[in-house]
Amino acid sequence: MSKLAFLFPGQGSQYAGMGKSLAETYPEAAAAFAEADAALDFPLSRLCFEGPEEELKKTENTQPALLAVSIAAFRVLSGKGWTPDFVAGHSLGEYSAAVAAGALDFADALRIVRNRGRYMQEAVPQGVGAMAALLKLPEAALPGILLEAAQGEVVSAANLNSPDQVVIAGHAGAVNRACELAKAAGAKRAILLPVSAPFHCALMEPAQRRLKSDLDAAEFRDPRVPLINNWQAREVRSGN
Repeated sequence: MSKLAFLFPGQGSQYAGMGKSLAETYPEAAAAFAEADAALDFPLSRLCFEGPEEELKKTENTQPALLAVSIAAFRVLSGKGWTPDFVAGHSLGEYSAAVAAGALDFADALRIVRNRGRYMQEAVPQGVGAMAALLKLPEAALPGILLEAAQGEVVSAANLNSPDQVVIAGHAGAVNRACELAKAAGAKRAILLPVSAPFHCALMEPAQRRLKSDLDAAEFRDPRVPLINNWQAREVRSGN
């Protein structure tokens, strides 16, 4: 028997106008955006629907915006009788997955990820860091490329998305050097990502320390459906 999984996106998938047609068409989606606006006490829905793009790209805005769109879409699907057997999310999307699974309240998740975005942005000033996706890079070439590109700065593998795609993160100069080295080593493409901070690398450690108190204060319940986590790709069935 086939299984159904809902997979929620992370940063880099945002765009001005997202969720607008969804909210105009489905009352469940409109209600989700209204909840988000109330939880954060600012018009997040307008930022999603209208931009401007530069404001939407700021990670403290991107994270709750994507969470809101994800849960709006989830509620529409739920209203049509679609129930997942598993949920998962890429990076930020794991919070959306936790909300969809009933493990975390929507309003609490919105506030957590807004703080998460602010902590991340404050850890590394905008423009100092960068992320890039390397496509079809020969796997054995990556460690040497990162070592050569660093030149005293931070650059490391951030997301191992598939055998054909790895995302790197770190200081902007080092990431740019790694992109050029990767192309020279046979990568099909090296694409800088539209994010405002270098996530999933050592530069985020100050944000990690600040976020811990927010997570410790949040109430996590046992998920109604298993959540496949990012860290180990294992089922999570407990809120503990």
